[in-house]
Amino acid sequence: MIWQTKNPFTFEVDGVSLEGRCYGPAPTEAPTILLLHEGLGCIDLWRDFPLQLVKSLGFGVFAYSRQGYGRSDPITLPRALDYMNVEAAEWLPKVISFVGARRYVVIGHSDGASIGALYAGDCSDPHLAGIVLIAPHFFAEDISVASIRLIKEAFEQGGLKGRLAKYHSDIDGAFYGWCEAWLDPEFMSWQILSSVRNITVPVLMIQGAQDEYGTYRQVEAFERELPGDGTVFMLPDCGHSPHLEKPEDVVHAIKNFIQDNRIGH
Repeated sequence: MIWQTKNPFTFEVDGVSLEGRCYGPAPTEAPTILLLHEGLGCIDLWRDFPLQLVKSLGFGVFAYSRQGYGRSDPITLPRALDYMNVEAAEWLPKVISFVGARRYVVIGHSDGASIGALYAGDCSDPHLAGIVLIAPHFFAEDISVASIRLIKEAFEQGGLKGRLAKYHSDIDGAFYGWCEAWLDPEFMSWQILSSVRNITVPVLMIQGAQDEYGTYRQVEAFERELPGDGTVFMLPDCGHSPHLEKPEDVVHAIKNFIQDNRIGH
């Protein structure tokens, strides 16, 4: 790909048009960070987090909106309940190949963090230097389902739909593709612990102590199941989006993680 940092652009993977954006130096000049957004996210909803990473680390950053989100092509509903597994196994490797990253770190938030953990556990790419998991889900919890029921009510009866519609071309597809999968009773059996057990690269987990979508059981599972080098960074007085709620703390933790594991130029 041609690394261009001025504006978002579209690129094609297996006939599907995806929205992407580059920040900072190209993969030929520095390591690359690949950002994986949450279940209702897209490239714009990272706000200025990518630029903060570039400024602090000197790495390039590539963000993209998965199919069904942002200005990427829509999806056909319903999503399969293993949609995160499919994203990690089938789509993410092709996006990474498109970017041409030579040495890279995956940073994911929420669903994106789960996708990152799945990818790191099941892939064998020697160019992957580490992963950062922000508020990951390693298994479904009652608190997640309860919070998603509340956000569905806010979407259908409050102003959430209008606010999100500014960021997603197909707002109903983006919202219901995520929401209905999580609210399916069968989704409670979904878990990715077997993939976590296979992760061999360094891992940083960042968790807000007041995360409304996950409990400390996620941290306990991470510490119990991860076989290799893992670090947990807990943030007090913080909810489900630490990178937006406490960005300076999160960027500092990532910088320390990068330095401690010698993931440099």
